[in-house]
Amino acid sequence: MASQTPKKIKKKVWFILAIVIVLLLVGLLLWKTGASNKTAASENSNNTTTEQKAALTVTVIQPEQQNWKQNFTANGNIAAWQEVVIGSELSGQRISKVYVNVGDQVKRGQILAEINSESIRADLATAKANYAEAQAVLADASANNKRFQQLKNTGAISAKELTQYQTSQNTAHARLDAAKAQIDSNQLRLSQTQVIAPDHGVISARTATVGSLAQTGQEMFRLIRDDRLEWRAEVTSTDLYKLKQGMKAQIISPDPSQPAVTGTVRMIAPVIDPQTRYGLVYVDLPTTDAVRMGMFVKGTFDLGEKPAWTLPQTALLLRDGFSYIFIVNKDNRVTQQKVTVGRRLNDRIEILDLPSNSTNNNTNIKVVASGVGFLTDGDLISIGHNIPDTPLSKQLVNTQEK
Repeated sequence: MASQTPKKIKKKVWFILAIVIVLLLVGLLLWKTGASNKTAASENSNNTTTEQKAALTVTVIQPEQQNWKQNFTANGNIAAWQEVVIGSELSGQRISKVYVNVGDQVKRGQILAEINSESIRADLATAKANYAEAQAVLADASANNKRFQQLKNTGAISAKELTQYQTSQNTAHARLDAAKAQIDSNQLRLSQTQVIAPDHGVISARTATVGSLAQTGQEMFRLIRDDRLEWRAEVTSTDLYKLKQGMKAQIISPDPSQPAVTGTVRMIAPVIDPQTRYGLVYVDLPTTDAVRMGMFVKGTFDLGEKPAWTLPQTALLLRDGFSYIFIVNKDNRVTQQKVTVGRRLNDRIEILDLPSNSTNNNTNIKVVASGVGFLTDGDLISIGHNIPDTPLSKQLVNTQEK
């Protein structure tokens, strides 16, 4: 029995070892199964997260190059092309009649007002009487001089007397000329009692009233020549060099019901105001009721067409005072890109600095068309024309409709 004991012990050891190996194999198998389940669960969780991020389906667009009109805006006053100040050339005479008022259209040579002419007519009558008297004196002096000149060589009259008769004739002639000048002066004064329009135009101001005394050089009326207005635009020194004579400008009337007025650049000021740093641009305006003299209005200058890369305004996100677009990458993730905007036309806007990696061909860029307010940098999106029926997408649809 002593020889059998080691054998039994050896069998028991091998049996125990076999059980341990089996347990180890079972444990290893269970560990692998658990790891596989965790990996599958993790993958399922990641897929669920990915699907949740990609649940927002958006439409994408590409920048479009269009030829847009280039212009810039300026402000300025509406003024008369030339405003004539009409006054009296007489002094101390009362205004007897006024024929026109502010806003009246007048023609060259039309009588605007009359000044009392009674005293001037009396002076004219006196001058004519003096003229008639001077004519008679001259005739008498001429006859005497002629008669005594015939006795010149007979010795019946001295040379001194002949000289006196000749002098009397010359004096009478001078007095006749003075009387004639007095008549002309009074006739001129009489014509000045009528205040005449110097040119065609419209009366812009009137200070003349019946009964008031007219004074030399005193303003009675103001006249806008040819009823011609101009827009004096205040333009910065930088923009001033963009303009040329003959360019068109659109002046916006303060009355919304009135159409814009099209004017033409007539002259560009040769100097810049050192205080404001603005230069004046004179724009001729057609006859219109849309603007009036003295208005301060806004207008735009047409600089011609210029190519522009454009996007719809819905593709822009305004955040913290800056403009952003969302560029779609190859992995369907979006990159938030800061951009500088330029001109606007209807629902589109010019993008001045598209990303540098697309300079050669800007049409290769894919940009989220709308709903950018729901996106952040790095989001995974789904590209399509239809938006999934999810609570978030419904909010996006409502936002787009608004």
